[in-house]
Amino acid sequence: MSLFRLDASIMPATSQSRALADLVEAEWSAEHPDSVITRRDLGSDPLPATLWRDVVTSGFVAEEDRTPAQRDAHARAAALADELINADALLLAIPLYNWGVAAHVKSWYDVTYTDPRIAGGALKDKPVVLATVLGGNYNPGTPKEGWDHSTPWLSRVIGEVWGADLLVVQRPFTLVGVNPAMDQFTEQAAEIKAAAEQLAVEHGRALAAKRRSLVS
Repeated sequence: MSLFRLDASIMPATSQSRALADLVEAEWSAEHPDSVITRRDLGSDPLPATLWRDVVTSGFVAEEDRTPAQRDAHARAAALADELINADALLLAIPLYNWGVAAHVKSWYDVTYTDPRIAGGALKDKPVVLATVLGGNYNPGTPKEGWDHSTPWLSRVIGEVWGADLLVVQRPFTLVGVNPAMDQFTEQAAEIKAAAEQLAVEHGRALAAKRRSLVS
């Protein structure tokens, strides 16, 4: 039994996405105490900016003609894909930065997707929990409705391109209490935080139960 966990916050000591994912992981570990958990932290250890370019261009030349950088990139892409393919379930903790998918997350996705196994459906029906946080609130009816260009994209590529069995827990308003301009939303943010934490616990239980049902 194994879980792959990805963290992407650039501030791990105060990361709210990490805290949300911790609740999911705790439920997984309670159900599967002996499971192996593989971790990748893109915030502290991002992929090289040239990796995607090198692995893509490696596909246009014969293996014996690849440059050392291309051979290394091809091997690293396969290793990254292995982490996803070999795990029984996935937990992705990804915050919203500047209203879109953070560059280091997009690079990771792009590199892994160069592996033909991923594009070929190796992650179909894989149980996945996406734990994401947003500094503001971009839900329907808010002044900046639609400004979250990260969660919809992630949901599409995970749920539709990968074909994974996806659950999403999202916590808006994480900058309330940090940015004084948002103090007016303190009570609402506290309610949202409590609801998101409860949903994270429920998703953690569901993730563990889905995996259990697949192996039973």
